[in-house]
Amino acid sequence: MNSGDVGETKKAEVGVTSMVAPLRRVVMRAPGAILTADAQRWHYGKEVDPDQLNAQYQHFAGLVRDAGAEIEWIPSDPDDDLADSVFTYDPSFVFADGAIVLSLGKPLREGEADLHERFLRDIGVPVLGRIEQPGLVEGGDLFWLDDATLAVGRGFRTNQAGIEQLAAIVEPRGVELVVVDLPYFHGPDACLHLLSVVSPLDVDLALVHAPLVPTALYQRMVAMGYELLHAPEQEFEASFGLNLNVLATAPRRCIAVDGFPATVELMRQAGCEVQTFVADELCLPCEGGPTCLTRPLLRRV
Repeated sequence: MNSGDVGETKKAEVGVTSMVAPLRRVVMRAPGAILTADAQRWHYGKEVDPDQLNAQYQHFAGLVRDAGAEIEWIPSDPDDDLADSVFTYDPSFVFADGAIVLSLGKPLREGEADLHERFLRDIGVPVLGRIEQPGLVEGGDLFWLDDATLAVGRGFRTNQAGIEQLAAIVEPRGVELVVVDLPYFHGPDACLHLLSVVSPLDVDLALVHAPLVPTALYQRMVAMGYELLHAPEQEFEASFGLNLNVLATAPRRCIAVDGFPATVELMRQAGCEVQTFVADELCLPCEGGPTCLTRPLLRRV
């Protein structure tokens, strides 16, 4: 574990302590190796249509820009064999004063940590530390409950060794970790993150797939004053869980995958403004949704 090593003379505007404060800066990476990836090797639901996938990605990126976010683009390389690198939420996580480079639990994604570290340093983001193997932590297992409390899902992609390294970096910065255990569900080859079953929409509102939410987390969120919207189980199954993967670009303003109207209507009834995009090539086969496609660098009012 390498903590406290910034190694940059320039500094970028950075800071995230919320899942829902207005999104100002975000890291994204346009599709590269994913366009020709072997679906079986990468655990995708099918071979993707590259033209449709690209078009869907561009639509999504436009929605992010229209929400007021500046996009920092990691250069894309179709030959680097990092098909999942389009899902930039997982390899790093941003705090109030910089980023931690994570250690991914899917072996095919290991190279993404170095990719993120180089890019973050190049754009002047302080690197506060790095999770080293055998520790594993993926961004999809982390979300802010409030500005000083981070929920952490322990499962196949995030392990105890990784959580201990993470705690050593962030707890001295005043961040409390609330660690909960994820269920087995579809097993180690599938991608079940904590954010697969909880999506914050406001400081006191979240969308959940209640059957898979850890009970301790559910109780903690209720005690904190959250209203928890129970998304329809049939749409969770039909979307491979991606009806739950909603990106908040501001409080009660969000981007969701198209095709799951009952989930969208549930959010709208709670006062959310919801935009959708077709993602049957980009998201549904590849186990990643709108949140996964972004690494927030700056959220602030």
